[in-house]
Amino acid sequence: MSASNTLLAPPDINTSLAALNAGLEQPWTLAGNTLAKTFVFADFPSAFAFMTRVALAAEKLDHHPDWTNAWNRVDVRLSTHEAGGITALDFRLAGLIEASARR
Repeated sequence: MSASNTLLAPPDINTSLAALNAGLEQPWTLAGNTLAKTFVFADFPSAFAFMTRVALAAEKLDHHPDWTNAWNRVDVRLSTHEAGGITALDFRLAGLIEASARR
């Protein structure tokens, strides 16, 4: 397992979460052993376009979100399954997801 796939300790998760959420109107939260956030868009095509952008970024990282979509809403959960929880890779993908949401 690489350093980015190493399970983070709770203080490191809290520090990384605070950094990720700095300046965000809607923050990411902890939901069990995952990072979680709901994104709401104007309509289904906007939500689907967001998911397409995220899918391309996730594929490049070889790290994929657990997500669901219903019309204009996309619920995202991130964790590194092989590590059994949250790693630096999850925070990296969360940052890319935020960038995709702003586009």
